Amino acid sequence: MSKPIPSMDQWLREAKAHESAPKIGMYLTHNGIVRQSAKAKVRHGEDAPDVTGMVFSYDQEKVDAVLADARNLDGIYYIRVWLNEGQLQVGDDIMYVLIGGDIRPRVVDALNYIVGRIKNECVVERELN
Repeated sequence: MSKPIPSMDQWLREAKAHESAPKIGMYLTHNGIVRQSAKAKVRHGEDAPDVTGMVFSYDQEKVDAVLADARNLDGIYYIRVWLNEGQLQVGDDIMYVLIGGDIRPRVVDALNYIVGRIKNECVVERELN
């Protein structure tokens, strides 16, 4: 069972009303979803069967630590993250990320930093066949 999916439109409205909004020149969103192709196939070119879903969990304390670090990145003024959990099907949402910052290169770099660290340090993904 997955968690209720947030509204990115609502998130953006809230971000633009936040006290940090006057400093922000770009908001960038990320929506990770469960894909049919296995991670081993997509990332490493291995022959792997398609997946039917995944079991997904995360460590909230580790996520909070990543976000605390990311808030110290130059030019980043707004971050919001939602992570799903439980048994997910192909096409289900895994995560949403919203980042606001002063200029595009910093915001893009911050997205890569946050999502990379969350995926590598904070979550457990078990693909189902």
